[in-house]
Amino acid sequence: MILTTSKRKRFVVLGLDGLPASLAIKLAKQLPNLSRIAEKNKPLTAEIPELSPVNWTSFYTAQGPEKHGIYGFTKLDRSSYTLSINNFDNVIGPTIFDKLGEKGLVSKVINLPNTYPARPLRGMMISGFVADSLEKAVYPPFLKGPLTESNFLLEADTSKGLMEPEYLISQVEKTLECRLKAFDLFWNDLAWDFFTIVFTETDRLFHFLYPAFEDTNHPLHPICMNFMHKWDKAIGHVLDKFDSLTGEKKLISFADHGFTALETEVDINAFLIQKGLLSLRHAPKDQWDSTAISDTTKAFALDPGRIYIHTESDFDRGQVSKSDATSISKEIAADLMKLKFNGQQVMESVQTGEELYGKQATGSTPDLICTAMPGFDLKAKFDRKEIFGFFGRTGTHTREDAFFYSSDGQQASLTRDTGKMALQWFE
Repeated sequence: MILTTSKRKRFVVLGLDGLPASLAIKLAKQLPNLSRIAEKNKPLTAEIPELSPVNWTSFYTAQGPEKHGIYGFTKLDRSSYTLSINNFDNVIGPTIFDKLGEKGLVSKVINLPNTYPARPLRGMMISGFVADSLEKAVYPPFLKGPLTESNFLLEADTSKGLMEPEYLISQVEKTLECRLKAFDLFWNDLAWDFFTIVFTETDRLFHFLYPAFEDTNHPLHPICMNFMHKWDKAIGHVLDKFDSLTGEKKLISFADHGFTALETEVDINAFLIQKGLLSLRHAPKDQWDSTAISDTTKAFALDPGRIYIHTESDFDRGQVSKSDATSISKEIAADLMKLKFNGQQVMESVQTGEELYGKQATGSTPDLICTAMPGFDLKAKFDRKEIFGFFGRTGTHTREDAFFYSSDGQQASLTRDTGKMALQWFE
């Protein structure tokens, strides 16, 4: 049976990457379309770690990291010790698009992080961050043609960051415009059941300019708000299109994590070096040069606060015995919980992988997972000497205070619940 557009049951997702619920309520006084949903929003809590690839993957699999296997931006080869970026190929298990497709339902997806390279689905997809090539970022392949003709930009250039805020804002304005063109391209035929679009522009700006959004007296506040009015119009466009749908429908809008002003970056590898637990066999070529990890290293970290004990059973050059691993883990956790910056405690918690993810967790589960207090941005570079420092950013993720709104008032507790809502809608 072919359903007419009026008989289709529809579910729409409007992703607002990095938007804190508290800031949304504040900004809604000036942004009329955001105000349509902000006053009814009830914050959700991000999965740990509170990173985009972890949380957006939890949405589109309706599972936690222990099931989908994504624990951060990067992964380490346990033989060569080279670092690489996690992507869609590393996700374990089916997506909600897969499950809906098995029911004959059509999904259309725009700019969803950690869906690169795009894979076949019953519907259409434009991958989100990290996406390098438009050819590999689209499904079906024919989408490359119209998107290329429209000068579609996959991602904003954030390399100049705080040094050139006008350039940064001009870049996110371009990507926002591209997302909207893609939205109309995908939406208007109404040949879909499940629709997702993610606006990642807020996350890009908040990392470099967060205080300018909070403080009305900040010199960059006017140009930041000028962008937010354009962003608000984009939200309004999606909400208006949703309102015009007939038949059964539901919309949820949410962020993958919250945001707050940066106190300082905290480098876990620098901490481990100072404790004598991480040593380097050569000077790192750059911040990502994990091949510098020495054979005698007892522990090292990957982004943002994932610590791995360098055991002989798990790593080709590891020398730590399983019997020593537990005591080393306990020592690291205790020392990190004592870590302070200007008198402030840095860590909210340091948990073992088993405590947080259970015994049956899949993928490269960390031995320890650090969760920082709000304002502390955990890093795991290989070329830093100091634990604390500032490197051109002014905002950082939070686990709490992530924006969430549902058109029917249903509430989500964790990010994974958003994906479960979509599956439940079509049961």
